[in-house]
Amino acid sequence: MTTEAPPRANLEAVKDAPVGGQAVLEGVMMRGVSTWAVAVRKPAPDQEPGEKIPTGVIEVTSEPLVSWVKKHRLYRVPVIRGVVALAESLTIGFRALGISANAQMAEEEQEIGKGTWTGTVVFAIVFAVGLFFLLPAFITKAVGHTSNGVTFVVLEKVIRISIFLLYLWLIARMKDLQRVFQYHGAEHKTISCYEAGLDLTPENAKQFSRLHPRCGTSFLLIVMIVAIFVFAPLGRPDWWVLIVSRIVGIPIVAGLAFELIKLFGKHRTKRWARVMMWPGMQLQKLTTREPDLTQLAVAIAALEAVLAVENPKAASDEDKIGMEVVA
Repeated sequence: MTTEAPPRANLEAVKDAPVGGQAVLEGVMMRGVSTWAVAVRKPAPDQEPGEKIPTGVIEVTSEPLVSWVKKHRLYRVPVIRGVVALAESLTIGFRALGISANAQMAEEEQEIGKGTWTGTVVFAIVFAVGLFFLLPAFITKAVGHTSNGVTFVVLEKVIRISIFLLYLWLIARMKDLQRVFQYHGAEHKTISCYEAGLDLTPENAKQFSRLHPRCGTSFLLIVMIVAIFVFAPLGRPDWWVLIVSRIVGIPIVAGLAFELIKLFGKHRTKRWARVMMWPGMQLQKLTTREPDLTQLAVAIAALEAVLAVENPKAASDEDKIGMEVVA
């Protein structure tokens, strides 16, 4: 029985499989329920210094995975499970980025140390919290000092979503990130190809859409919207309440957003779910680009490393917890 995809573009799988991934530097990380792997295209030994596109072999690193949500019953409670799953995904993602960064270095260059990488990760998290949660609150407090509680909340959310959209637009224009966005598209296409049950070949994967319902970009937009309802009851608080609530409220917002995207994904073929997912899917056009066949080959190598040791489609419902926002 043939499993070649029909010759048309932008195909979409209609059923999720418990696999996900992330674009890294010249590569892709893929994860299943018990394994995660990173595939990276290394620079060729004879590659000219300064040449940005590596032409060497694909190097694959694979590690076992015991999901955090399996370690305690509390971690499987709705909302909490979303926070735990996202923290786990961030941990794996940063480790994968470190592997890909070191893979791009010449043999005589020193690898990025654990301390340096940890500092980078901490800075990135603090920067994100400050930019998307604290800065909008500060601006609103400064310019909306005469506003009532409802106006304050609406103004803050408009500013937050505007900053988020402006941030995505700016990074989408950065030339140095275009190849990362191509690998992001390759990751989505490869996962969709697997979800559709087709052979994992670059030609098959290329025919699928570069957009995916479980993408983190879509999730972040849902986070911005959920924050409106979480922080609205606080109205126009004092400065110290404003700061504390925006920091403490992040896990609550993330957990609720996780449950929503889980719900949308479960009903992804229904019209109401597709309408709700549409804005996030459109945002992915900023953070993904069409990959070439060599980039798809890298994404496939990462997924095949996972499939070599497990069958995600045979996973139990418990195994699938936390896999809703990892594409």
